[in-house]
Amino acid sequence: MLTDDKKPDHPPAHPVQIHYRHGMSGRCPTSVTMRAYEVYCHLYSPQEAMVTGGCRGGFGIGELMAFLYARSFPKEEWSKRVQEAFAGMQLP
Repeated sequence: MLTDDKKPDHPPAHPVQIHYRHGMSGRCPTSVTMRAYEVYCHLYSPQEAMVTGGCRGGFGIGELMAFLYARSFPKEEWSKRVQEAFAGMQLP
């Protein structure tokens, strides 16, 4: 399993980027990040570091929203839906 969170009182989690708090990273349950990662792999290619934090500190908040939004549609629409989500975002 792709996780580095071993705390028994927390569900397994992956790091996520939170730019508004410089120098700090957030965490997101693996049940969420792995769904986003499924879309990421379909659109680009597998890169475990995107969820383990070895690449840019994990997914950004906007990436999580876009990939999870796209996942609610048929796989053949994922690329279009990710682009749609990114086009409409206004994040700090």
